[in-house]
Amino acid sequence: MARSAVLVEALKRELKARGITYAAVARGLRMSEASVKRMFARREFTLSRLDAVCDLAGVEFSELVLLSAPREAVISQLSIEQERELVANPKLMLVALCTLNHWTYEQILEKYALSGAECVKLLARLDRLAFIELLPGNRIRLLVSRAFSWIPDGPIQRLFKEQFQADFFRSRFDKESELLILANGALSRASVAALLARLRKAAAEFSALRSEDAPLPATERTPITLLVAARPWSAEFLRRYRRR
Repeated sequence: MARSAVLVEALKRELKARGITYAAVARGLRMSEASVKRMFARREFTLSRLDAVCDLAGVEFSELVLLSAPREAVISQLSIEQERELVANPKLMLVALCTLNHWTYEQILEKYALSGAECVKLLARLDRLAFIELLPGNRIRLLVSRAFSWIPDGPIQRLFKEQFQADFFRSRFDKESELLILANGALSRASVAALLARLRKAAAEFSALRSEDAPLPATERTPITLLVAARPWSAEFLRRYRRR
């Protein structure tokens, strides 16, 4: 994609994240909405109009360049020490989870009782962990890959099992956006491998959807936790009756 087209795509994301419609841009530029849509579709901007739309979006042109600059997501998993740091610092974990869900600095402050300076300090720590990139104006770029996951049986997963598991399952799982399926059976090794591959694919699709929905306003996104688990297991009361 040409550099100018990348800039326009970054600008569209910024407008969408702020809830600024093409109609609002048209009013600000004193143009028809159709002309604005055509301008974005063709990615044909004069520098003066690009500056004007940046002003409407509240983003500096230099910041837009940074937002559109390609940078590879290098983290698919944290280290044990980094996960321990999150567990030891609940506020750092809070901000990490917010950024993982593509929340902005302003949305974090609006939702949680953090001071601006405190939030910036926590974001700066995540920047040093290469979890995010903290841009001018406290803009946040998430650097983890779509395949990001917590370490199996690592500090985060153990924290969930030890402290949050009971609360998570304290539901009938019969409401909208809830689902609990319990299935038992005996499968061949090949079928088990196929099942696990499909579950991993479902987890990957969850991560992809999270990224795709990132530009939507926070009010249009529901915090949701996906728990996928499978292992050879039978209940303890059944194991008691096994023949030795």
